[in-house]
Amino acid sequence: MNKLTIENLTKTYPNGVKALDNVSLEIENGMFGLLGPNGAGKSSLMRTLATLQEADSGTVMLNDINVFEQPTELRKNLGYLPQEFGVYPQITAYELLDHLAILKGISNSKERKELVSYLLNKVNLYEKRNKSVKEFSGGMKQRIGIAQALIGNPNLIIVDEPTAGLDPSERNRFYNLLADVSEDVIVVLSTHIVDDVRELCTKMAIMDLGKIVFHGAPQEAIDSLDGKVYQKLVRRDELEEYANSFSIISNKMVGGQPLIHVLSETDLGGDFELVKPNLEDVFFSNINTENTLV
Repeated sequence: MNKLTIENLTKTYPNGVKALDNVSLEIENGMFGLLGPNGAGKSSLMRTLATLQEADSGTVMLNDINVFEQPTELRKNLGYLPQEFGVYPQITAYELLDHLAILKGISNSKERKELVSYLLNKVNLYEKRNKSVKEFSGGMKQRIGIAQALIGNPNLIIVDEPTAGLDPSERNRFYNLLADVSEDVIVVLSTHIVDDVRELCTKMAIMDLGKIVFHGAPQEAIDSLDGKVYQKLVRRDELEEYANSFSIISNKMVGGQPLIHVLSETDLGGDFELVKPNLEDVFFSNINTENTLV
């Protein structure tokens, strides 16, 4: 069993933005969702965990590896799929993974050939191994990204906004691949897409303005709002009035009218309908209400 322990991590950029504000988390094997709006600090945390930037203070341990004191050891145990996965466009999928395996220190050509073939099969791209990566769809490029992240049998895999821009079928393939990968390692999934966490993760955290504002199981978080979420269709010109009178956690357009979700400890009665809460309600009830889910 692997364990990632993050304690009191802080990071302030030169422009004064406090991207990480005393962040503490403990994560074990499986898929862990880090959910938050754009600008919450998710990518700053991922880059810090991947040793791409230093923290101002705090500690990170992966098993017995001190991440900041032993960055080279951490990198030997890390797979990383950044938000923008750049590829060499003129080479084939096989050549790309072979090249990256060499960079990871796998010098034995027979071992490398077996590994690359295994990874291409795992991400269902073996039949496309001799195709130029520049011809791949977004989903295929993301699958190549996961394949390269698996080189070296890492104990920790970080994926940052992996499904942004994927169509529904590509996203489902990616979900299945990530679920398979996470059985024996820690996979940290950073995203602003609630469906990613709902579909994949048994544990999660919500981040906002550099802080962890929730940490636990998605279903436990949903259950904590049971009996407290009401919805109502309102006119657009009524939104401000309702916002002043009630704790609106979200609103979305339904048939041209805003459908508001309101958080209340007491029965609102009237035209309000008590509804079963969902993970979006959890998300919006925990973040700064000025933020919006993209």
